[in-house]
Amino acid sequence: MSRKPVIAVPVPKAAAPGRPKDLGKGTAILDAAKRLFTTHGFDGASMDQIAAEAGVSKLTVYSHFGDKETLFAAAVKSFCEQQLPDALFEERPEVALRERLLLVARAFFAMITSPEAVAGHRILCSPQIADTPLPQLFWEAGPQRVQDAFAELLRRRAALGELEIDDVPRAAAQFLTLLKGEPHAQLVFGCCGPHGHDTERHLAATVDLFLRAYAPR
Repeated sequence: MSRKPVIAVPVPKAAAPGRPKDLGKGTAILDAAKRLFTTHGFDGASMDQIAAEAGVSKLTVYSHFGDKETLFAAAVKSFCEQQLPDALFEERPEVALRERLLLVARAFFAMITSPEAVAGHRILCSPQIADTPLPQLFWEAGPQRVQDAFAELLRRRAALGELEIDDVPRAAAQFLTLLKGEPHAQLVFGCCGPHGHDTERHLAATVDLFLRAYAPR
């Protein structure tokens, strides 16, 4: 009985990896996006303008970030990471709790009162943006990241017995909201400049209030 010839089936090759993204171009695009979104708003800043400002082609912008909404979220994330780096929330038990909270408070308040952050806040409050995915993208890229990192700092301090907190995420949100307070609202409304309040007294009072609320019983 003759055997049928064995036919070798070619094994498909794995897809070649895409060309790695140029980190320098990505950074240039993010920097350009932050400047133009701050100056012209989300609708006023076009992908053509961002590409020209970054010195790259529009195709390169889309290759790195996909669409305008994703680029906006990436610009928010980049700005927050620059202003509030991960190192700010690292475990440093040798630093007294009150001083540690003040360090976070100063960095956070400086970020939210910067021209870029105020412009971003106003963009998100505009009627054109309210019913789009942008507010959620913004929240996840910026405020949620900061709140989660700060909550982890609070958990570590509570584990040391320095705080007594039942709901850590809520406590983190309360602290950051208190830091904004009236000064941030007046700044966004254009009632005063960033130096229209005694900032250090405001931040110290917020920290002291928070510590009284969550001091170990």
